[in-house]
Amino acid sequence: MSGPDTLRDIETLIAEFQASGLRELHVRSGGVEIYLSNDARAAGLDAAPVVRQAAAVAAPSATPAASAAAPAAAAPAAVAGLPDNVVIVRAPYLGTFYRSPKPGSPVYVDVGTVVTPESDMCLVEVMKLFTAVRAGISGTVHAILATDGQMVEADQPLFAVIPG
Repeated sequence: MSGPDTLRDIETLIAEFQASGLRELHVRSGGVEIYLSNDARAAGLDAAPVVRQAAAVAAPSATPAASAAAPAAAAPAAVAGLPDNVVIVRAPYLGTFYRSPKPGSPVYVDVGTVVTPESDMCLVEVMKLFTAVRAGISGTVHAILATDGQMVEADQPLFAVIPG
């Protein structure tokens, strides 16, 4: 987003967001960063991630894959295969999950990767708009709970992170 059409591009982005039914959208392009939300209680760009209690989380499969920096939630201790103190990083909205910035590039994170709250973990794409999902917590990636290139639902668990 640069040049004389920047304002028109932003206005188009806002109109498409309003028509999309999305709850939130965060876009970074060049020196421009935009955060749109239909939730008046949304914290915005500078706020800490929202932490929610997880209702239920599927245990990781034998071959884990995927990513995100959406709101993180503490997983219940009863979830099979995950430690009691694990924090779940969730998809911000419905979209396609990508573990790397572009095909053939290294993945953002893998099991064992140490992350900070600002670490990008994956991308979620909807309508050709890519949103980086940040960890929102310091810790170590314990499991990847989504599959690269596959559709994820809003609030779907993407990563399990052990705080620390």
